[in-house]
Amino acid sequence: MKKAYVFPGQGAQFVGMGKDLYDGNKQCRDMFETANDIIGFRITDLMFAGTPEDLKQTKVTQPAIFLHSTILAAYMGESFQPDMVGGHSLGEFSALVAAKAMSFEDGLRLVIARANAMQKCCEAHPSTMAAVLKLDDKTVEDICASITGEVVVAANYNCPGQLVISGTVEGVNQACEKVKEAKGRALPLAVGGAFHSPLMEPARVELSAAIEKTSFHQPICPCYQNVCALPVTNPDEIKANLNKQLTAPVRWTATVQNMLKDGAEEFIEVGPGTALQGMIKRVDANANAHSAVIQ
Repeated sequence: MKKAYVFPGQGAQFVGMGKDLYDGNKQCRDMFETANDIIGFRITDLMFAGTPEDLKQTKVTQPAIFLHSTILAAYMGESFQPDMVGGHSLGEFSALVAAKAMSFEDGLRLVIARANAMQKCCEAHPSTMAAVLKLDDKTVEDICASITGEVVVAANYNCPGQLVISGTVEGVNQACEKVKEAKGRALPLAVGGAFHSPLMEPARVELSAAIEKTSFHQPICPCYQNVCALPVTNPDEIKANLNKQLTAPVRWTATVQNMLKDGAEEFIEVGPGTALQGMIKRVDANANAHSAVIQ
């Protein structure tokens, strides 16, 4: 049975995440402590006993989800036998580490650089995102294209009937009004910036410098990357795709479709939450999707 391991992105965090791994396994505890040292503050204190507000800070959220996902994959040991991996936005970094395309420490440093660059970009240019439901992708794309004088683009193709748009506050507001006119639903998201849009270009440039200094290796299985939704194993190609990720859309629907086409029979979500399982079942109602289990 071909197994696809998938890794969640921002929004999956919850207070207490990872504490069972820390308390129950020395290897996991050591990895968390290594992360505390690299980050420069005890992120574990915020993960295990902080507040939801603490965890919403981008500089905390992204490393926290990455740590929960990658340490859970390490905890699984020899039972972690992926035929393919993929991750949603931030989750792509977790997937690449789990598939040994880069080291845990290098992956964490990139996630820290990514979070800090995105935070700066959000503070310099206030912007936002909104989820659009009940409309097909083409209709939403056309609505975005019809907005002039503002930036608004399709950012996350999550599953059929669910697409996230991203851009300037005014651009997203105008698009949301047109979504309602088209009989769709528009839900503003509580995010600090226009992720996966051209407004993230300064963050992309900053992260790109860190990516170029990072060593990438041949992964143990194909990695389905956000910008192309295709399986990639060449380290140079992985790096090139990662360089484009912050300003390109997350093609999650196509990723799941391509994994299914390539023989995926079981999807295992590694990390906090169950959001990806819901999306996968919206792509294929018969898909076998579940969370990784901690024994």
